Amino acid sequence: MDQRSPASDSEARALASALRLRILRICLGEAHTNKEIAEVLGRDPASILHHTRTLVRTGFLQPQAERRGARGAREIPYLATKKSWRLSVPAMDRSMLDAFLEELALVPGEEVDTARLGLRLATAQLDEFRDRLRDLLEEFAALPDDPTAPAWSLFLVLHPDPNRP
Repeated sequence: MDQRSPASDSEARALASALRLRILRICLGEAHTNKEIAEVLGRDPASILHHTRTLVRTGFLQPQAERRGARGAREIPYLATKKSWRLSVPAMDRSMLDAFLEELALVPGEEVDTARLGLRLATAQLDEFRDRLRDLLEEFAALPDDPTAPAWSLFLVLHPDPNRP
């Protein structure tokens, strides 16, 4: 994650939406059409099309080969490029949290594994902790996608504790 580059204004705007972040997650590892994305999100395909076009225009989604749907309609599936993993977008933090909360609300509580940890770390220890977390995330992000394996999601936040001065 050390190789993250700053997002351009258009990239940052594209990622400043919980809905767009959810679209990227839906299209991660498997291409989906606008209609399929809308069905997963319970939204109107026309409104989803606007968002997919924004994500395509900014390079976060890649259109795949056109195909014909059940009634012969032209369909274009989209696949996430994983470009957002390599960008630094500070303004995305709230959108990412909103997307996480929306997705988490759809998961049965017994299937959620949570942990909350309070730490007191000196600067050197905090730096080591961050480095080790980044290395672990990079290691697993670099693994090839196995479409036969169950899909998992991880949301991790490290922040100063406002409750313990």
